[in-house]
Amino acid sequence: MALPGDETPADGDDANHSDNPFAGTPFEHLLGGLGGGALPDLSSLMGQFQQMFSSQAGNVNWDLATSVARAEVAKHPDRSPGAADRAGLADAARLAEHWLDEATVLPAGAREVEPWSRAEWVESTRASWQQLVEPIAANVVRAMSDAMPAEVRQMAGPLIGMLSQVGGALFGQQVGQAVGELAGEVVSASDVGLPLATTSALVVSNVETFGAGLPQSAEDVRLYLTLRECAYQRLFVHVPWLKAHLFGAVEEFGRGTRIDVGAIESQLSGLDPSDPQKIQDALSGGLFEPEQTPEQRAALARLETLLALVEGWVDDVVTSATRDRMPSAVPLREAVRRRRAAGGPAEQTFASLVGLELRPRRLRDAANLWAALRDARGTAGRDAVWAHPDLLPTQADLDDPMGFARPDTNALEEATSGEFDAALEALLDEDAASGDAGTDKDGDGPPGSS
Repeated sequence: MALPGDETPADGDDANHSDNPFAGTPFEHLLGGLGGGALPDLSSLMGQFQQMFSSQAGNVNWDLATSVARAEVAKHPDRSPGAADRAGLADAARLAEHWLDEATVLPAGAREVEPWSRAEWVESTRASWQQLVEPIAANVVRAMSDAMPAEVRQMAGPLIGMLSQVGGALFGQQVGQAVGELAGEVVSASDVGLPLATTSALVVSNVETFGAGLPQSAEDVRLYLTLRECAYQRLFVHVPWLKAHLFGAVEEFGRGTRIDVGAIESQLSGLDPSDPQKIQDALSGGLFEPEQTPEQRAALARLETLLALVEGWVDDVVTSATRDRMPSAVPLREAVRRRRAAGGPAEQTFASLVGLELRPRRLRDAANLWAALRDARGTAGRDAVWAHPDLLPTQADLDDPMGFARPDTNALEEATSGEFDAALEALLDEDAASGDAGTDKDGDGPPGSS
């Protein structure tokens, strides 16, 4: 297919070049590989792509991503939870909620903690991954389309949409791999510090793996991780603006995405579509890894601070709940801290593939800040900070936790005592109105637990 004004080529190589509207773009190598080195018939190619990507909606083929994630999970044993898992977790949840009632003014956030397999974690968190990744994927797919010359975009017509589906399929493969690997490490529904699911759960295989190298008993490990999951749920359920704030920070990160088209072209030039292993290797190397812009670095800093504040609050609440009750909580706390601060291989893979860090770099600073605030203002004063995002500590406050907690310097003291009480009342008002979000009448656990 020659462009208007092209002259008749003098030799075979030039002929191939003039017949290839994708010459000089990242798609030349990918599409040429599908045709055995020469550009395939576009009509035939269109039919093949429509069949391959007919189920895609949005900028990522999420059906493909889910299939890839499930295939990654299936590479290792994934025990399905049984009745004993459910009963043991129900007992742990009842005790955890009872202890947490004394450690925070936020009431219970979940009626039960479910035992999940890794595959169940993949399926149950899919909607949240879509919301998190789509802003980044939109920029990736747009960059791939923009890499085509303007005259080719005008001539290609419906092929442009098909090429977007190609990008969506490749990105789906990439995200699916990352989510599948992450499923092999997370111990709960909220383990990465984001509200990824609408329920509370522990991933039983990963809980067992986490506890395998520790001297503490399996029951203590399960109870401690249940305490953390229940604390997360109290925060995510009863601070209504928090999820939007967290996901908004990720969306802001996505809007700043810039793609190195030259790097994509270099990767695609080595792809052989007939060799699945080479494709997998390219995806593992971060085929669409964004380059970080100043806007992204600023958004990432805000996101990391918010993740650290969430993680630090959970750390302080669980520490308060277990003090003088659970001696094994001290070494378990340190084990969890090291794990979250360092980030597992899957979290590092996700950061490499998508460019998004999921671990709180300043966990210890945030935990120290919440502890200092609790010492200065009590449990209610600490929790009242979640009444509004403007009250949250900043990066500068993490540098000086004691300064933030001092009554004469922190933002909370700028309000009158009445305003402070009103902020705390507003935080709990919705729960008081509903009447069913807290513990049962005996205070032994959340309603519906058994």
